[in-house]
Amino acid sequence: MLNSVMHLPSHNRYDYDPIKGRRVYDWPDATRLAVYIAINVEHFAFGEGLGAELAPGGPQPDILNFAWRDYGNRVGIWRLLDLCDELQLPACGLINSSIYDACPSIPAAFCARGDEIVAHGRSNAERQSVLDEAEERALIDATTATIAMHEGVAPRGWLGPWIAESRSTPDLLKERGYEYLLDWCMDDQPVWLRTRSGPILSIPYPQEINDIPAIAVRRASATEFADMIRDNFAEMYDQAASGPLVMGIALHPYIVGQPYRLRALRPALKEIAKFREKIWLTRPGDINAHVRQLEPEIAP
Repeated sequence: MLNSVMHLPSHNRYDYDPIKGRRVYDWPDATRLAVYIAINVEHFAFGEGLGAELAPGGPQPDILNFAWRDYGNRVGIWRLLDLCDELQLPACGLINSSIYDACPSIPAAFCARGDEIVAHGRSNAERQSVLDEAEERALIDATTATIAMHEGVAPRGWLGPWIAESRSTPDLLKERGYEYLLDWCMDDQPVWLRTRSGPILSIPYPQEINDIPAIAVRRASATEFADMIRDNFAEMYDQAASGPLVMGIALHPYIVGQPYRLRALRPALKEIAKFREKIWLTRPGDINAHVRQLEPEIAP
């Protein structure tokens, strides 16, 4: 008799664990919904490499799309940080390490606000998933060293450029001292991943409440994206009554930093800010620290 069970290849990083029936715990101040704003600060090569497109690009140098992306670092990021200041919202900067040379005032602005710096590779002109293990380790080391040199402390969290991982990425990050990563979007709660050197924490990072997939890929309007944020928050706030949840909002300055999109984003974030006494407005590094405090038997 033929065996009807089909064994598909697995990543073996985590087991299936439905959200119903899990341990219930609180975030600080007896809250159940943690909300963080992730601002992606990215640097691109001129005339080569990868990059999001506003319009189909022609032969390199692709002036239209390069300049559109560069608007984010010259203008959009400052509008977004002003909005966070206006609404008293914490944020984290997901920063390509080449930004420290290209636009040093940007990480300095995050530092002045007391925000967290999350490592986001060297540049979004490249993917780490196509590298061999030695090359990827060198990319991680270079990124880490640059951020540590400027910030005085190594970053604890990582988001790969283009959310690209090789089969070894979590292992390499763990071996290089990283405590959490944001690449995996399979859950609404933090999940421990296995690596060859012990566990690393996966913190939910949004691929739906994210302006690249929503606006640049699926062509949602500014209002539609703002409504996505509102609806996602309202539903998760209600669902969090039964257990802790994490909602991230991923923003790219060259997209939502455009004036008409910022105009739609402001009231959506303002509505969330009104709940500041009932939710945990935070950063992913603080989520990582809280989970580690709750689960010292897992965290090294």
